[in-house]
Amino acid sequence: MKKRAFKIAAAAILMMVVWQPAFPAEALRLYDVSRSTTLSAGAAVEALRSKRIVLVGEFHNNADHHRAQLKVIEALHAAGHKVAVGLEMFRSDSQAALDQWVSGQMDEGRFESIYLDNWNYDWPLYRPIFTSAKSLNIPLVGLNVSRKITSQVAYHGFESLSEAQRGDLEGITCDVTPAYRDFIQRAYGAHGHGNMQFERFCEAQLVWDTAMAKRAVDYVRKYTDTILVILAGSGHARKLGIPTQIEKLGSEPYAVVLPETPGIFDTFLMTETEADYLLLEE
Repeated sequence: MKKRAFKIAAAAILMMVVWQPAFPAEALRLYDVSRSTTLSAGAAVEALRSKRIVLVGEFHNNADHHRAQLKVIEALHAAGHKVAVGLEMFRSDSQAALDQWVSGQMDEGRFESIYLDNWNYDWPLYRPIFTSAKSLNIPLVGLNVSRKITSQVAYHGFESLSEAQRGDLEGITCDVTPAYRDFIQRAYGAHGHGNMQFERFCEAQLVWDTAMAKRAVDYVRKYTDTILVILAGSGHARKLGIPTQIEKLGSEPYAVVLPETPGIFDTFLMTETEADYLLLEE
């Protein structure tokens, strides 16, 4: 795993798996947390089709998780639904590059270089998602802000940002539930954070969550016939993260899907306060 100057969510160090062809749509299986039952492919798609936003979590360096995310995208598309993919991995100011990639106006070498300017994880981990979106003409949407902004907030606080840097973000503070504060505290403890104060680190987490939520909600309100599938680290995708900020912005129906991860996200530990569904492996 490559080192990052600043990284919000704590990433698990897991073995990388060599990429294999994407699972067929019928391989999608979800575990319904509220009902404690497993949904077949048809029932899984039916459960998600009424949502405007579907958040699918990941550990960034886990290839299995990315294949699982692709199953959700391809299953919804195969069922005839209009789908777009929202990306934690891309800044919103890279939207033109995403559009050019999907439309076939950019070759892979150039797109890979832009991807690496946005994100610090190896291209092969995410390549199947991007190539599938291109082949299926599925829009890709950059949701994130510059790492320079989150890094500045982490070390100097949200109030240190200029009006131009803040954009449409206002009044970001570490005003979160005790459960989410505990999660952020654990993430904070996992980093070599130097002189970074916890409250500022927490504000930086909220900058990511809030910015991604705002851009997601703006997108689905503009494209009312489209399901936006958000790919984000599981810490952000959990209900205490981006979904909480979505709720503050209105009543857009959403679902949270986390990849089954034994000992972390599994049928014995998961509750409705964290996710609606677990994405089961075959």
